[in-house]
Amino acid sequence: MSIERFDNVLVLAPHTDDGEFGCGGTMARLIENGVKVTYAAFSTAAKSVPEGFPKDVLKHEVRAATGVLGIPETDLKVYDFEVRTFPTVRQDILEEMIVLQQELDPDCVMLPALIDLHQDHKTVAEEGLRAFKRTTVLAYEIPWNNLNFAHQAYVRLEERHVEKKVEALACYESQGHRNYTREDYIRNVALTRGINIGCEFAEVFEVYRWIL
Repeated sequence: MSIERFDNVLVLAPHTDDGEFGCGGTMARLIENGVKVTYAAFSTAAKSVPEGFPKDVLKHEVRAATGVLGIPETDLKVYDFEVRTFPTVRQDILEEMIVLQQELDPDCVMLPALIDLHQDHKTVAEEGLRAFKRTTVLAYEIPWNNLNFAHQAYVRLEERHVEKKVEALACYESQGHRNYTREDYIRNVALTRGINIGCEFAEVFEVYRWIL
């Protein structure tokens, strides 16, 4: 069964760039095949922006990154929740997700894993499962935050999809100091997941709900 069975996919990113890291190649593949993909980022992490960059830089970087993947600006939603405080505003986050559910009615939602160590990621996962109770839900992998990620569903990728992912993440110049933004790391994770299933590249997901 192909991932393109879905017509309308929503990606929930706690912070700008999380969605690209977790499922950037899958988004590129979906968009290439005519699937509508909406990207919702809940924080631009202004308090974590390094010195030398404007505090709103991630608003511009996420626009550029999602544009590389082929997501039109009209399908990009960026919220202003403060980084590292999501557990204290979970009801507000849930209410924004309910609006997304009502407006978009997606048939697949991709979000972080419930076992993610970052409190913001975990909150988005928990509230996402509440908001999208009747929708297929897949959790994407953030390796440095996931201690026991279950490799349950793989999406095969081609070189061009990984290249799009690399190009999108390169738009985040303000995050270039983080070691997991290195191109060789991004490619090696995709290569490793591909080796797992006998293809060139892949991304892996946990399956929380699969509606056939």
